[in-house]
Amino acid sequence: MIPLISFVGYSNSGKTTLLTKVIRELKNRGYRIAVVKHDGHDFEIDHAGTDTWKHRQAGADVVCIASAHQVAILHTLTQPLTLDEIIQGISNVDLILTEGFKLEDKPQIEVHRQGRENIGLKKNRIALVADQQIYTGVPFFKLEAIAQIADFLENKIRLSKV
Repeated sequence: MIPLISFVGYSNSGKTTLLTKVIRELKNRGYRIAVVKHDGHDFEIDHAGTDTWKHRQAGADVVCIASAHQVAILHTLTQPLTLDEIIQGISNVDLILTEGFKLEDKPQIEVHRQGRENIGLKKNRIALVADQQIYTGVPFFKLEAIAQIADFLENKIRLSKV
C-alpha cells in the first residue's frame, strides 16, 4: 500500500504553498509523488467548446483525454467518493500527499497560521507546521523548514514500508 499523508488546515493557512515546496524537495530527492486535492466546491477543469466538454454535454458519464505525456479521466459522480476510493487508481508512486480531507482518518499534518483558527488536536495528527507550536506532544516545524519536513516524511515512508 502506498503511504498517504494529508496536509490539512483552514483556508488561507498556506497549505498549497507549503505543499508545492515539499513536493519539489521530495522530487529533488528522487521520489515519485501523487497529490490529491480536495475541493469543497464544484470545480471545472474541462472548458466550454473543447471536444471533451462536448462529450460530457452529450451525456457521457466518463470522459478521458490522453496524449503521449498525460491522461485525464473525468467521472460524473452520483455520490462523493471516499479518499480510499479515489486513491485506488493511483500507482507507480512512492507517496500520496493530499491537500484537505481533514475529516478523513488518515495521517495528517496540520498547517496553521497565527491569528487563524486551528483545527484542533486529533489522534491522527502526526505533525504541525505553523508560526508557533500550539499543541504539546506533536512534532512541530516552522513554515520555512522544508528540508526538515521532507526528512520527517521520509522517516514516515520508511516506517510504513517495514
